[in-house]
Amino acid sequence: RKPDQLSGGQLQRVALARALIKRPKVLLLDEPLAALDKKLREQTQFELMNIQYELGITFVVVTHDQEEAMTLSGRIAVMDQGRLRQVGTPKEIYEFPQNKFVADFIGTINIFRGTVTEIGPESISVACDDTGTTLSALGTHPVEIGQHVNIAVRPEKIFIGKDQPENAFDISLKGVVEDFGYLGNRSLYRIKLPSGKIVQVSSQNRRRSVQRFLEWEDDVWISWRPRSAVVLTE
Repeated sequence: RKPDQLSGGQLQRVALARALIKRPKVLLLDEPLAALDKKLREQTQFELMNIQYELGITFVVVTHDQEEAMTLSGRIAVMDQGRLRQVGTPKEIYEFPQNKFVADFIGTINIFRGTVTEIGPESISVACDDTGTTLSALGTHPVEIGQHVNIAVRPEKIFIGKDQPENAFDISLKGVVEDFGYLGNRSLYRIKLPSGKIVQVSSQNRRRSVQRFLEWEDDVWISWRPRSAVVLTE
C-alpha cells in the first residue's frame, strides 16, 4: 500500500518498526498504541513486551492509559504537574499507593476519610466520617492518634451479597444498589451507603445465567478484609 492508504493504526506500527530497525539503546514511545482498537492494542502490548525482552532495548513509554502502563512496564513513574509522586513496579503502584493522587490516578478506588483511633502492630483503626463506623486497614506509613487520614480500597477487593457476612474480622457495610453495569466477565456496582457515600464494587461473573444477581434498589451488604485496604496519609 501507499503511505496515504494506511490507517492511523498501520502508520503507528510502521513508525515503531522504523525506530526498532536502528536498534537504539533507549526508545521513547509517545502514546504508541493510541490509534489501535482495544483488541489489537492488547495484542500489540504483548508484542512490544516480547520485542523489548528479545532486543534488550529500554522503552520509555508515555501513556494516559493506566492499563497499558501496567501491562508494558517493569517500573512506572506517576507524575503530577511535573512532580514525581511515586516510582515503583506496577504491583507496588497499584496495591500500595503512597498517596491519594496515585491511588486515584491508577485504576479505580474507593476513598474513606477519617481519624486514627488505634494503632496496632499490623493494622490501623480509623473512625470514618463517610460510614459512621470504625474501619481497619493496613498501615504503610507512620501515623499518630487523632491524625486525619484516608482509607483506600479497590472495587475488586470488595465482596457483595444480600446476606450479612458471617466473618467477624471482615469490614461490612450495608447499602443499596444505586446503579450497575454488566461488562461480560464482570459486573460493576455503585452502592449507596446510608450516609450518601457511593462505593464502587467490581464482581466477577463466575456463573452463566441470564438472570441478574442484583437489581436496582436492592438492599445489599458489602465487605472486605482489613488487609485489602491501605491507609493514606497524603
